[in-house]
Amino acid sequence: ALGLATPTAILVGTGKGAENGVLVKGGAALERAQALTTIVLDKTGTVTQGKPSLTDIVTFGSASESELLRLVASAERASEHPLAEAIVQGAQERGITLAPVSDFAALSGLGIRATVDAVPVLLGNARLMEEHGVAVPEAAHEVSERLADEGKTPMFAATGDTFAGIIAVADTIKPEAREAVAALKAQGLTVVLLTGDNRRTADAVAKQVGIETVLAGVLPDGKSAEIARLQSAGQVVGMVGDGINDAPALAKADVGIAIGTGTDIAIEASDITLLRGDLRGVVTAIALSKATLRTVKQNLFWAFIYNAVGIPVAAGLLYPLTGWLLSPILASLAMSLSSVSVVTNSLRLRGFRATGLKQGEI
Repeated sequence: ALGLATPTAILVGTGKGAENGVLVKGGAALERAQALTTIVLDKTGTVTQGKPSLTDIVTFGSASESELLRLVASAERASEHPLAEAIVQGAQERGITLAPVSDFAALSGLGIRATVDAVPVLLGNARLMEEHGVAVPEAAHEVSERLADEGKTPMFAATGDTFAGIIAVADTIKPEAREAVAALKAQGLTVVLLTGDNRRTADAVAKQVGIETVLAGVLPDGKSAEIARLQSAGQVVGMVGDGINDAPALAKADVGIAIGTGTDIAIEASDITLLRGDLRGVVTAIALSKATLRTVKQNLFWAFIYNAVGIPVAAGLLYPLTGWLLSPILASLAMSLSSVSVVTNSLRLRGFRATGLKQGEI
C-alpha cells in the first residue's frame, strides 16, 4: 500500500489532466504546480489570440498610405513574427503588390531592417529609430500613445533616414482570458503580464483582463531574467507562453506551461502543455495538482496507519495478552485490502472537476 500510495495518485491525476486537455510531462511537475505563488502570462498568443490584424496607417512623410504599406509589408514578408503576418495580410487585402526584399534582418527586441526597391526600410519601436539616427516627431509620439491606449501595437516606420509614419496592429483578447485570470486570483495567485510591447499597450490589455502587475518592454532574452528576479524574491513561478521567445523563460520557471497551439520549441521547454490553447487550463492544472497531492497524502496516511497497526498484530502483538493470533489467511486478505483502499482512493480523482470557472470546467 505504501508503495502504491504515490504512483497510483499521480497516474490517475495525469490521466485526468489529459482528459481535460492538460498534458503533464511527469509527476514532479504535477507536484510543483500546487506550490505556485505567481503566474506569469505572455501577452501575444497567450492572453491574446495571436492573430493580429492591421488597423491603422498614419503617414508623416511624402509617401501615401498605400506606398508606405507597400514598402513596410514587402520588408515584413521575410519575417515570421505574427505582427509581420498581419501587416502582409493587410497589404494583400488592399490589393497591394509586394516588391522583392533584400538585406533583411530581424533585430531582437527592436524590429526589422530591410531594403525594398533600393530603399532602406526600418519598422519597429522607438529604440530602433534612435539607434539608426531617425528623428521621430513629437506628433508621432502622441499618435503612438493614443493608439497604445486603445490596446493596439504601434510601430514606427522609416525610409532611408527619414521618419515615414506609424503602422498599428491589434490582437483580439481570448474570450476566456478574463475568467481565467479571475479564477487564478481567487486561488490566491499573483498574476503578471509579461510582454515586449510598450507600457501603454500592455496596460490597456492588462486592464481588460483584470491584471494589475505588468512587465512591459521586456526583450526576448530578458524574459528568463524577469522569471529569475521573481524567484529571487521568494516567488514560486509558473510561466505561460507559446512562442520561440518564451522557451528560455518556460525552462527557467518552476513550472513552464505551454499553449498547445504555439511553437514546438515552447512545448518542448515546458512541463505542462495546454492542448486546447485555453487559458482556463492553467486553472485546471493547478487545481488538479492540489487535488492529486491531497490524495497522495491521504494514501500515505492510511497506508501507514494500516501497516502500523496490522503488522504488529500479524506478528503476534496481542497473543501474550489475549492469546489471539491473526490467521495467515486473514493477514493476506488484510494486506490486499490495504492496497485496494489506496487504489480506490486514488480513483476518486477521476471525478475531479476544476472549480471557479463560470463557463464550465475545462
